[in-house]
Amino acid sequence: MKTSFLILLFFISFIGFSQNNYIVKTDDGRRVLLKADYTWEYIDAETSVGSKNVMSETLKPSESNACNLSQDFVEPALDNNIQAQLKRGRATIDDIKKKVAKDNKCEVGDIILLSVSEEKSKGLYNFCANGKKVSYKRTGHSIVKSGQLLPF
Repeated sequence: MKTSFLILLFFISFIGFSQNNYIVKTDDGRRVLLKADYTWEYIDAETSVGSKNVMSETLKPSESNACNLSQDFVEPALDNNIQAQLKRGRATIDDIKKKVAKDNKCEVGDIILLSVSEEKSKGLYNFCANGKKVSYKRTGHSIVKSGQLLPF
């Protein structure tokens, strides 16, 4: 009897801890369900007219030379061997630019790499996005904005 009770208790707790779904709140107040299979969905499906206006204002393109770059500025060259190794973990410069564009609500083509310090295990990247200078760091295949501790 005691053994079957412990097995049942273990099974119930195992089911409870195996669910890795998280509910987070965005900057505009909507709730998002982050699922264990790396997908997400809005819990609050309705959006108000006010929040649509805020989103349309933030997606306006900014000035192309807001970071005070010269007309003949060229992005720094990256080591092809390191980029080939990072391709497996989806941490190449293209993947980092996609993350920067998503975080700053702009297009990938608007992101300009200003400087880079890169090794196989870590890297520090400075970008110009939406007229602002932003820094991102990579540890292994994890990419976070400089100053953040967790990637979410």
